[in-house]
Amino acid sequence: MSLLRIKRFSQVTLPPDMRKKFHLNEGDYLEAEATGDGILLKPVTIVERKKAWDRLFNVIENVQERKPKSRKAGKAEEEEIARMVKDYRKKANA
Repeated sequence: MSLLRIKRFSQVTLPPDMRKKFHLNEGDYLEAEATGDGILLKPVTIVERKKAWDRLFNVIENVQERKPKSRKAGKAEEEEIARMVKDYRKKANA
């Protein structure tokens, strides 16, 4: 168990073993939650909204379709699909 002391301006310092265990560095954020037994501190990650959107759009731009290219011409592929639909409807109505 680690002991913390409240200092001037209500600041607390986490002991080195706790910071290392949870990979906490200067500037990181902790969420404080009141529980029945006391105060629970949980590490949280804060992401700037603009940076998150920029990163998302960058990922979307780099997405590529992995479906194999059709070996048939567009018209031939449409005709095959129409034939498959027609066969399915015949079976369904039989």
